[in-house]
Amino acid sequence: MLGNSENVILQTILVPASYVLLINAAIFYERLRISMIVRDMIKEDIPQLAQLYKQFWGEDSSIDTMYIQFKKFQGNGSHLLLSAVEDNQLVGSVMGVVCEELYGDCKSFLVLENMIVDKDHRNRGIGRALISELERRAAEKCNQIIFVTEANRIDACNFYESVGYRPEAYKGFKKKLK
Repeated sequence: MLGNSENVILQTILVPASYVLLINAAIFYERLRISMIVRDMIKEDIPQLAQLYKQFWGEDSSIDTMYIQFKKFQGNGSHLLLSAVEDNQLVGSVMGVVCEELYGDCKSFLVLENMIVDKDHRNRGIGRALISELERRAAEKCNQIIFVTEANRIDACNFYESVGYRPEAYKGFKKKLK
């Protein structure tokens, strides 16, 4: 009888141990899913968005100008503005700009811009959720997504590759005008 009990104890300790990580991960992502939502950006997000940009770039944004731009973007239908919100706090954002082609089938494409996640909320699936929702919405109008990021931002490059973007086939260029 003792031999069977030891065997059961070993199975209880060893076998479920492999499941503990899966259960903990499922609980974590379930909590994340419940507490964090991705939604259309609203004007009330603008001050918090300015803070996220300051956190990343180290410079202030003109909130008044941001409000003007936001209103313009809302009215023209060419911008997708998404916010990731957790407990009424903006923890991430992304913008997509729909561009029109003038050759072939004249299919639209989306330029991904201003992807940002609060530094204290990274590696929790927020960026992945933002990209996933942006892709879902873009698929209704566009046939591809393009973007440029700095090559020395290894963390960003690794993230974009982890969500399916491949840099090896293309080379992006950028020139600042002012």
